[in-house]
Amino acid sequence: MNDIKMNPYKFLTIVTAFVLVSALSLSSCTSDLNKMPTNGITNSEQYSTVAGYKQSLVSLFSNLAYNNFLRYYWEMQEYPTDEAVGTWDDDGNTGEYHKLDWSADLTAINNLYTVVMTNITYCNNFINEASDANVAKRGFTGTDAATIKQYLAEAKFLRAYFYWIMMDEYANPPFATEQTLGQSNPTQIKRDALFDWIEAQLKSIDTDLPDPKTNEWGLPDKAAEWSLLARMYLNASVYTDTARYTDAITYCNKVINAGYSLEPCYNWLMLGDNYKNTNEFIFTINYKNSMETWGGTNFLSLGAAGVPSTVNGLSSSWGEFRTTSALVNLFPSTDTLTDKRAEFWTTGQTLDITSISSQTDGYSFYKYRNVDRSGQAIVQNNSYGNLSDIDFPVFRLAEIYLIYAEAVLRGGSGGSMSTALSYINQLRGRAYANNPQSTAGNITLSQLTLNFILDERARELYWEAQRRTDLVRYNKLTTADYLWPWKGNVAAGKAVDSKYNIFPIPTSDLLANPNLTQNTGY
Repeated sequence: MNDIKMNPYKFLTIVTAFVLVSALSLSSCTSDLNKMPTNGITNSEQYSTVAGYKQSLVSLFSNLAYNNFLRYYWEMQEYPTDEAVGTWDDDGNTGEYHKLDWSADLTAINNLYTVVMTNITYCNNFINEASDANVAKRGFTGTDAATIKQYLAEAKFLRAYFYWIMMDEYANPPFATEQTLGQSNPTQIKRDALFDWIEAQLKSIDTDLPDPKTNEWGLPDKAAEWSLLARMYLNASVYTDTARYTDAITYCNKVINAGYSLEPCYNWLMLGDNYKNTNEFIFTINYKNSMETWGGTNFLSLGAAGVPSTVNGLSSSWGEFRTTSALVNLFPSTDTLTDKRAEFWTTGQTLDITSISSQTDGYSFYKYRNVDRSGQAIVQNNSYGNLSDIDFPVFRLAEIYLIYAEAVLRGGSGGSMSTALSYINQLRGRAYANNPQSTAGNITLSQLTLNFILDERARELYWEAQRRTDLVRYNKLTTADYLWPWKGNVAAGKAVDSKYNIFPIPTSDLLANPNLTQNTGY
């Protein structure tokens, strides 16, 4: 077995100063987007060995965990929806998210933008250094050159993932690659053109990525690439005005046929020993409590309002976020006796939200817990005694099943309604009986509708940074078709301007880069 599979955090211990710096150290993003990061190590020293390339590659992926990327991304994907409201209104006034009433001047809007664009710069630098020309110039041949080519493919996957986020959140971002390093003020790329570029990039690296389930835990393989393509194709009508549901089914089938299966227990998915979930998890962001961060899954486990330390395996709750009654009403009950995914924390919490800023208004969840499968808290190896070991699944098989079913319902070819129903009932069998093969939660073919899929996605994937994208795809984020408490800053909810289906380009970057034009309506 691969040694990283046995010790999934080994790679976190070899992070170098080459890349692991705070992305927020850049006051303006696009003015630095084409610059190469500097440090005390020269490129000739860093890239003189295969090990040096590996250290730099691992640093790129460690930045997913340790520069607040996941925290900022989660806030933008969850707070504008029915799934989460925030107490603190911190991280740059995130309270405006749930109201769907933000502007380009909001600091919170700039947080994710800066982190992602800075990481794209790091990826561009590595991709340049791992080019065929530079590898040959440094005298690498044979197995060593092939290994570096795999690293190159993994870095290109990560860059494609970051650009997918920019396409999904900001639509028309600045665009820079390894070919523009050293140039100032990158040009802006349109959403449909960026979609085509990401698609081509992912397909170009397919042969160089490791086969499914053969790479180190936390690094991508072919199945991660296929999963990102499937997610993109499901949302293609949003990004390009052209449906790609048949392609979504094609890539779902690739993942499904690669040997993945559902873990038997839903409540195993977000525990401190969830690195064991190799059956279901396809690509993860990894955490270890010996590495300090107040973002990531530390934020997700401690931030859930009201959850005590005896449950979350850490300290008492920060009281940061709760959910709305709209999401609660999608479950048959507020306990796990029926649907085991209903991990609501109700003690000391009210169902209804009178005040967004009250940490006791709205039920919470105990989905993320830093305990092992037996319920024992993970031993802490830090001075805080309060850091998470929970890995975050960027892609897992359950999502692929849901993409498949939705794509079939939307008219894609290459799948069948009977297979779609089987996949959904496997999710529900696990949810109702800790057994994907159980019939306890089964629905019938007539019940399998697009609206059912949207609700099932909420029940299965809540608080996993999916909901905003789902509601946009269903045209429910901004319209009156679906209302939830405090949507539009009204207690009963109301429709808002359709411009809020995407975020604005931050004002700071518009001022820094004359090549950028603001998104419509801002």
